[in-house]
Amino acid sequence: MKKILLSALFLFVGAAAFSQVLPSFQFGIKGGANLSKFSTSNTFDSDNRAGYYAGFWARIGAAGIHLQPELYLSGKNATLTNDAGGENKVKFTSLDVPVLIGTKIGAAGIGVRLNTGPVVSFILDDKQSFGAAAGNVFKGDFKGQNFAWQFGAGLDIGGLGIDLRYEKGLSKIGRDGYNDTKLNLFTFGLAYKLF
Repeated sequence: MKKILLSALFLFVGAAAFSQVLPSFQFGIKGGANLSKFSTSNTFDSDNRAGYYAGFWARIGAAGIHLQPELYLSGKNATLTNDAGGENKVKFTSLDVPVLIGTKIGAAGIGVRLNTGPVVSFILDDKQSFGAAAGNVFKGDFKGQNFAWQFGAGLDIGGLGIDLRYEKGLSKIGRDGYNDTKLNLFTFGLAYKLF
């Protein structure tokens, strides 16, 4: 009986280890909320505001490491306040392309993921609204593309995934009036594996 149990244990461990070596491909949809904030110099102060994101993800992996490219539409909001008390509410719509590398720890359909990697954001639209006191002097001129770096963790339960990430802006997104401005985000999302 001991030999049978020991053999079964070795087979199970061997199969689990071998499945980590074989290449795999997954594809799914995801969506969630973000909390964005501009990091600025002393000229402007920024408040966190909520936004959204939705799109697709893929995961290609072998030997316990995976590459996870994503493509999603994102709405990012922030309120900037200058020294005189003038406010500028900025709403971005962007196409975000993260390319993450990570690892997953777990078995039997349940696992914890850790990942990190660069993100390129292409701004499709930016809307600004400001009080009469601010005038056009406070209007920002934003670049059409910026770079950031994401750090995240996730939990997979079967085909469902939960993600929590921090995105640190690397490039300055402003031209005139916002020369020192970078965009930082916290994101919380749900993912569903289609195959």
